[in-house]
Amino acid sequence: MTITLSKTTITPRESRARIGSRVSKDDRTISHGHLNNGKLADSASSRKELDREENDTARKFFSDRSVNYFIDKVKVEDGSDDAQDLDEEMDNFLDDYHPEIDDTYESSGGSKDYYSEYDGGTTGTNDGRESRKKKSTRQKDGIPFINSTWLSVAVDQIPYLRTFWRDEGNARSIREARARIMLRYMDKSADPCQDFYRYACGNWAKRNPIPKDKAGYDTFEMLRESLDSVLRELLEEPPHTAQLSADDAIVKAKNLFGSCMNYEILERRMERPLIQLLDQLGGWPILRPDWNSDKFDWLLLTAQLRLYNNDVLISEWVGPDIKNSDKYVIQFDQTSLGLPTRDYFLQRSNTVYLEAYKEYLIKIATLLGASLDNATVQAGQLIEFETQLATITSSPDERRNFSELYQRMSIGELRMLVPQIDWRRYLSIVLARPVNLSEPVVVFALQYIQDLVVLLSKTRPRTVANYLLWRFVRHRVNNLDDRFQAVKQKFYYILFGREQAPSRWKNCVTQVNSNMGMAVGSMFVKKYFDENSKNDTLSMTREIQRSFRELFDKTNWIDGETKRLATEKVNAMSLRIGYPDFILQPHLLNERYKDVIIRPDKYFENTLNILKHLTRLEQDRLGNTVNKTLWNTAPAVVNAYYSRNKNQIMFPAGILQPPFYHRFFPRSLNYGGIGVVIGHEITHGFDDKGRLFDKNGNLHRWWKDEAINSFHRRAQCLIDQYARYTVTEVGMQIDGVNTQGENIADNGGIKQAFTAYERWLRANQEEDETLPGISATGKQLFFLNFAQVWCGSMRPEATRNKLKTAVHSPGKFRVIGTLSNSKDFAQVFNCPPGSPMNPLSKCSVW
Repeated sequence: MTITLSKTTITPRESRARIGSRVSKDDRTISHGHLNNGKLADSASSRKELDREENDTARKFFSDRSVNYFIDKVKVEDGSDDAQDLDEEMDNFLDDYHPEIDDTYESSGGSKDYYSEYDGGTTGTNDGRESRKKKSTRQKDGIPFINSTWLSVAVDQIPYLRTFWRDEGNARSIREARARIMLRYMDKSADPCQDFYRYACGNWAKRNPIPKDKAGYDTFEMLRESLDSVLRELLEEPPHTAQLSADDAIVKAKNLFGSCMNYEILERRMERPLIQLLDQLGGWPILRPDWNSDKFDWLLLTAQLRLYNNDVLISEWVGPDIKNSDKYVIQFDQTSLGLPTRDYFLQRSNTVYLEAYKEYLIKIATLLGASLDNATVQAGQLIEFETQLATITSSPDERRNFSELYQRMSIGELRMLVPQIDWRRYLSIVLARPVNLSEPVVVFALQYIQDLVVLLSKTRPRTVANYLLWRFVRHRVNNLDDRFQAVKQKFYYILFGREQAPSRWKNCVTQVNSNMGMAVGSMFVKKYFDENSKNDTLSMTREIQRSFRELFDKTNWIDGETKRLATEKVNAMSLRIGYPDFILQPHLLNERYKDVIIRPDKYFENTLNILKHLTRLEQDRLGNTVNKTLWNTAPAVVNAYYSRNKNQIMFPAGILQPPFYHRFFPRSLNYGGIGVVIGHEITHGFDDKGRLFDKNGNLHRWWKDEAINSFHRRAQCLIDQYARYTVTEVGMQIDGVNTQGENIADNGGIKQAFTAYERWLRANQEEDETLPGISATGKQLFFLNFAQVWCGSMRPEATRNKLKTAVHSPGKFRVIGTLSNSKDFAQVFNCPPGSPMNPLSKCSVW
């Protein structure tokens, strides 16, 4: 999973998933025309003239930046196997539940989740449930003594992080800066044995108000902002002379960024590129009163949208078979929805969000040319259909058992079970080749597909076509001018509480890094990455693996055979740290991006080219053997991953920064930072989902029954514990079932990391493990740094959404829940038995 300490990706796909006034096609072209020297671009000649002007504008745009880009065809690609649809942030809600998803340390980053950019934090204010009896801050009580003079020194975290990437400072200055930051976030009046989150993060919200362009702000978001600023500088730099080639991956990444930033051309082109594409797809009925339902073929349109990397109604991908992870197989699952979960459609308490969603749809349609009255009518019909669609999908809690979901069969057998769908025809379009009835497929939602065809048979073709193209349009308007972003922002304000849209450069950096991540990573690694940190992290990982093996040896609730196989799995885990070697070899990097065309003046078309390229890469894997040595994660991201199908851990270069890691930090901070992340990802291999997969990444029953029963009892303790936590700001409880995998990983990860740190301490007693200004032991700093990773706050709307959808607990409870189960923490901070942070009854799986 990702830095919420977990998720799991095995393939690049992880379940994605108004009638206008009557005018002729020619009239419609005029209505969407654009001023060109006082004339409408309503003829072929004027359109060509407009194109020439756009090219001239593009040349000026890039010449102004002293960058010699290419107006001619330039190729581009995906950036990573995990790259998905550009601006797909509102469409991938099944990621956290899909068998092929990677476990992550933090559920953010890029375009993976509807809510991802806001995940990982919650307010650290006093919720009033516990008394805040002030306790002595004497060191003999086991509590760090704080030198208050340090609190008066203001530190701006973002510039501090930039000094890290620029490799500025020495050991003393780095430690002083880190101490000042840690002290700024702490509430020294809080008793760490009552509420350690308040003690560690009590002043976070005061020091770090949520930016208007965010629904939440936490440590991870701060690190991403810092990293994005660095990436922006790299993308804006003119390419080196050696890169001035149409086939150069770095040039393509810069061209993609430039096309996204060139707002003059976007504003001139307006909605025209999307209208032309919709016409090629048969037209969006909400825009076309002359739309003919007799010619509509829902399966054909679904397949055509799949070619643009969009799964609507049915989710399809080619990925490793979870029961035979060396082989690729065609796979089907239920669709995602247009709102974060099915409950947004089905619960009356969510009516305000459903109405906002409908209004968003209406405004997008009217911007594209629909009349308000007809758009309103057809939007209502569309929402009614999607609500019915929501009723036949399964909830995340119902989808946790992969073994029950998994059904392998031939296409011929699937045709017998669902004869209403011509599966061979659909797949021949998507795969671009004939398909035999004997071709195997894996289905994860057979009942959903059977219910879907019944629903489609009862629904008007116009409504089905409107829905299919709406799910496509909602993403593609992100590649148009800012009128559409303004409409989207109003919707996001209601859904997430975000007060304003992010700056264009932020969105553009995200899109380039999400879709050309290896090219961006190449620039980043060459300029900023410290190779010593790669070796250091590898060494720490080996030590933490050793801790897990020792833990197995001491575990008395697992039989000997299961324990032996589990130890083999730990030993077999492959490690990917920093970046893949090929990104530093230009010819190999260029080869990766050779089949995509990028033009600096065509952002919309660039997006389509990337989407089609991603789809082709994925579908063409069918019949190949899975290469488990491949690195599928972009290097310049702030996250960490565990892949169940590969039994592989990945730590991208972007996470090896403060507060997780610095070569000048005391070892306590590094073990409490990246060390806990490492332990978290290792534990994912043995959480409620990961334990189902063996050392080779295959799903089968390899645990003895008695061990399984013992695991379930221990996991249930955590489920019950976290389900008792209430986020008082919104009056909602945590979903203990849905968050259990991450909670297991959090609790196991910190235990392993602390064990490894204690072993290091015994071998390095002469090392200075202190920070200036904080009179704390190394062991206390370990826990303090761990806790401050989760400092953050969220707007109420985003908090509600997170609690309904996320597999990670809010940051406050990741700290309290984990540390209240830790005997090591209680001993280090001398917490009395029975105190909130040292309850008499504790939960432990690993």
